[in-house]
Amino acid sequence: MKKLLLLTLCIFVSLALAPRKISWVAIGDSITYLNDHQDETGNRVTKGYMTLISEKYPQITYTNQGHNGWTSINIADKIEELGLVKADVYTVFLGTNDWWQGKPLGSISNYEQNTGSGTVYGAFGVIIRKLKQLNKKSRIILITPMQRGDFVYINNTKNNAYGSYKDKNGQTLEQFANAIVEIGKLEKIPVVDLYHDSGMNMDNIVNFKKLKDPSTGAYKNYNYPDFTEIPFSPETDEYPYPQEAVNMTYDGLHPSDKGYQVIADMLAAKWKGLK
Repeated sequence: MKKLLLLTLCIFVSLALAPRKISWVAIGDSITYLNDHQDETGNRVTKGYMTLISEKYPQITYTNQGHNGWTSINIADKIEELGLVKADVYTVFLGTNDWWQGKPLGSISNYEQNTGSGTVYGAFGVIIRKLKQLNKKSRIILITPMQRGDFVYINNTKNNAYGSYKDKNGQTLEQFANAIVEIGKLEKIPVVDLYHDSGMNMDNIVNFKKLKDPSTGAYKNYNYPDFTEIPFSPETDEYPYPQEAVNMTYDGLHPSDKGYQVIADMLAAKWKGLK
């Protein structure tokens, strides 16, 4: 009888001490999507930020709500069609496509006044209000866009874009990052500020960009900012980021394993009660 009571007590204590299960919905663009689609990275990525966190903290189960090429405005417009579920934690990692596609940023008043998805501030308002509706007790964590170099899609070089070293439609990527920081302060919710605090910057986004020297036609490895002045022709040039060029990203935009580790570590640090 004593042995049975002791066994029961041990089971009760072990259950009481076991980490509580945590459900996580990660909302984002291709940087989130690629966590579970490594084949679309040319298999240059082995683990995204969600996998890294869930492996380190087995009590976490995640749902990937990353959508290739989507903006915060796309997410807001489709918010009722995404199949978002009640979760303990929501992360929102958007903004880089809003910048590149020239979406209007708006102002904090668009967020406060719930003006809808016509601006990025308004779109974030739609998203965050929906998450609070799904679970009033949930933890929401915002993630700013990271700095980006010249993107060249590994599977189609005609899909390319210049980096955040210059503006697009009169707006800088930093303005979009600052908007997310401002929303976090207003709502008193944590922000993972990849743009300013991650150490991922134009000097280490890639090690170099392999381009043809305009004067000789021979390939040469160019560092930042030199590569910003050298043309790239997707019709005739080799892929500009061989394996040796990979640093924080593998293609100028999407994180490499090294970059994803930085994101995972910064997110875990903002995730109160995780450790």
